[in-house]
Amino acid sequence: MDRTLESLRHIIAQVLPHRDPALVFKDLNVVSMLQEFWEGKQQQRAAFPGEGVVVYESLPAPGPPFVSYVTLPGGSCFGNFQCCLSRAEARRDAAKVALINSLFNELPSRRITKEFIMESVQEAVASTSGTLDDADDPSTSIGAYHYMLESNMGKTMLEFQELMTIFQLLHWNGSLKALRETRCSRQEVISYYSQYSLDEKMRSHMALDWIMKERESPGILSQELRMALRQLEEARKAGQELRFYKEKKEILSLALTQIYSDPEPSSPSEDQLSLTALCGYH
Repeated sequence: MDRTLESLRHIIAQVLPHRDPALVFKDLNVVSMLQEFWEGKQQQRAAFPGEGVVVYESLPAPGPPFVSYVTLPGGSCFGNFQCCLSRAEARRDAAKVALINSLFNELPSRRITKEFIMESVQEAVASTSGTLDDADDPSTSIGAYHYMLESNMGKTMLEFQELMTIFQLLHWNGSLKALRETRCSRQEVISYYSQYSLDEKMRSHMALDWIMKERESPGILSQELRMALRQLEEARKAGQELRFYKEKKEILSLALTQIYSDPEPSSPSEDQLSLTALCGYH
């Protein structure tokens, strides 16, 4: 723990040279420090070139407790985990969580190396029924995870997080299962989606999937949305990264909005990326 704190102080001295490392988290202007940190990263072109800096979102509420989210370049999202009596307090608390995670992301241990990959694969094997031999077989889940890590060698965990979020959503959405029923290999699917970011177009395609699920099983959208909201709340209060849960909420809310605004939305065959396009290698 002492070594980690010393590493963080060293990073603070590098990226925020005019700040006192011992007082940085006590500074009430933590919002400006977070902005300053990522502006410095952008100037160095060290992460997510061309993307916006830091975006805040406050949930509408008639009174406390207030909730604020902060999204970093690359899409990682954090929120306030304390009970905040004002919107400004919630924003500062969210910024503090994001700044701490941003600084931790600079530690050498947060960069994908051969040693990191080996440890991560061993942890994945220990938490599943797989074996280390599966790591060399890309047709297995562990093998696909191993392939994804190796394809992102040298990146930090926040940089890797966006790709992981995309695949979490594809798994949740049922798209990966559909792709497994085609001739697409896991490597091809990973290579395809590695070229894309999680944007409005991808959200719209996933929302259309859920509209079709609602047609087949009325009520499933509301059920999934309640679950996503509960997961988002629990993760926020635990100080965890929130992108996956927040994207689920956004996609399901978009699907519900489209259902009520357009009772006959376009079918996926017309507007959705076809499996042939997704697996365009064949």
